[in-house]
Amino acid sequence: MIIVRLTGGLGNQMFQYATARRLADVNNAPLKLELSHFGRNPARAYALGHFNIQATIASPKEVVWFNGREKVRRVKQMLHSLHPKPRWKWAFQGSGYFDPTILTLKGNVYLDGAWQSEKYFRDIAPILREELTVRDEPNVANRTMSKQIRQGESVSLHIRRGDYVTNSTTLRVHGLCSLEYYGSAVCWLTEQVPLPRFFVFSDDSDWARDNLQLDYPTTFVSHNGADKHYEDLRLMSQCRHHIIANSSFSWWGAWLCTYPGKIVIAPRQWFHEFEYDIHDIVPVEWQLL
Repeated sequence: MIIVRLTGGLGNQMFQYATARRLADVNNAPLKLELSHFGRNPARAYALGHFNIQATIASPKEVVWFNGREKVRRVKQMLHSLHPKPRWKWAFQGSGYFDPTILTLKGNVYLDGAWQSEKYFRDIAPILREELTVRDEPNVANRTMSKQIRQGESVSLHIRRGDYVTNSTTLRVHGLCSLEYYGSAVCWLTEQVPLPRFFVFSDDSDWARDNLQLDYPTTFVSHNGADKHYEDLRLMSQCRHHIIANSSFSWWGAWLCTYPGKIVIAPRQWFHEFEYDIHDIVPVEWQLL
């Protein structure tokens, strides 16, 4: 059995699911999702239920050994590693870098981390692109927007603000993509793509409208709201090209896109607080600016 601890927003949950799904696939094992984080963090909610995932929810009995406060869990992890034949392998991500040993794990595995690299799951990319699709049919507004997106050289442009602005700790770690970054990205992309049409997605649509000025046809997508962020993700993935923020949400919007000639531009400065080699996060085919 593979159990994965889900945390964070939709994009983070997708990374965690994808890594666990790969382990479950190669081990021919059932996959279960551990959701205790969301009971302790009301600012976040379980979001994968909107998708065609192949997993069930772990019961309290199945995860009771792994639950508890962070320090207690770390002590349990240490004791667990000292057991000569542990019943479970506890895979904890101690850094943000890709750890290839995760891909070799067998038997019962409990995954605890962010796992923000396609290197953990790119060998099952077709499976994930099938499963990480929205279960329900889109409403009229989203069908109309989808039709517009599919008519030409559509470009999704994502501006992430939200807790990057309101939470001082998050802002210090992540920072914000500057308007200069978006300007450079638009200039670079429009040299490659004739007649682009931009579809702007943001958790702060008013700010985006007031501050982003493009000399190309532009649609600000704001009708879904925070409760239907998965609908925005579906629309983003239908665009041909992508300018993403330093955000796992738009990362997945670009990655799920199956257009064969897609261009994806990502910020070279993924974190604000420290220097970080982001080549584990950003696929080699994407352009860094």
